[in-house]
Order: sequence, then structure tokens, then C-alpha cells
Amino acid sequence: MTWTVTPESPDSPAALALWRAYYTEVSDRWYLLHEGRRTDPDELEREIAARSGADLAPPRGLLLVARCGGEPAGSAGIRLSPDGSAAELTRVFLYEGMRGRGGAALLVRAAEEAARDLGARRMILDTRSDLVEARTLYARLGYTETEPHNDDPYAEHWFARQLA
Repeated sequence: MTWTVTPESPDSPAALALWRAYYTEVSDRWYLLHEGRRTDPDELEREIAARSGADLAPPRGLLLVARCGGEPAGSAGIRLSPDGSAAELTRVFLYEGMRGRGGAALLVRAAEEAARDLGARRMILDTRSDLVEARTLYARLGYTETEPHNDDPYAEHWFARQLA
């Protein structure tokens, strides 16, 4: 199957479906690990609605959607720092059935290229300890663990990579 990665509006049907799947998975993983339950459905709906992804739209951000065989398979977003020197990588996600086929690395590399095109010289990101697959991916792609760059209560690991 052929992979493609293209920019897409955060409110497109494909982007919204990917956001819902991403948020459901990471939220459920956190609650199952810490409280032994899945995310409360009402809380899930509130959080999905509250985070529209508007910050992932041009000119200061971008949402990329990966397709495999023409079907939406994953996403990655970037948002520029206030001074434009760094871009934050966020919402890197592939549907479970699409994992292990090279799509995640393709998405991250496309996000890096887009960040460079926007003038960023460094990519930063955060993730959690339970997202072992994400931490493994970032290390494999040359990201190094660094000091915290935000105060997100769910962030436990911060990574960076020079883009120049």
C-alpha cells in the first residue's frame, strides 16, 4: 500500500475522526493505568470538543494526515513557538491496524520538513511514561530527552531535535 502525507484542516472529517481515536486511546491508557477504568464518556466528549486543533492551522501550525492506500491512517501536528525558532510536535497517531508499517516515521519526518519550511530550527515534544512506543520512535528518529519545556500535568518526558 502507498503512503501519502498531506496538510489538512483540523476540522475535516478525517482529522476529527483521527483526533477522537487519538484522544480516546491516550486517555483510556492513562485512566486504565492510574485508576483501573476507561475514560468517563462525558469527560471524553468535553475534552475532545474543548481541543479543536485550531492551533494546528496555518500560519502558526499545521496538521498532517497520513493515508495508506487512500484511507486516513494517522496524523501529526506542529505548532510554532512564539518566536518561531521551535515547533512543537503533537498528536502523532496511527490507527492501531496501521502501526508497524512505517507510517509513524513518515509522519514525523513530514512534520519536521513542514516545521523547517515555517522557519523552525528545532522540534520539541512531550510524552508520557506509559507511551513507550512513542518514546522508542522518537529516540530511533534522533530525538534526545531534554529538560521540560512546558508544565503540562501529563507530560513526563520531553524530547528535542535540531532541524537545521
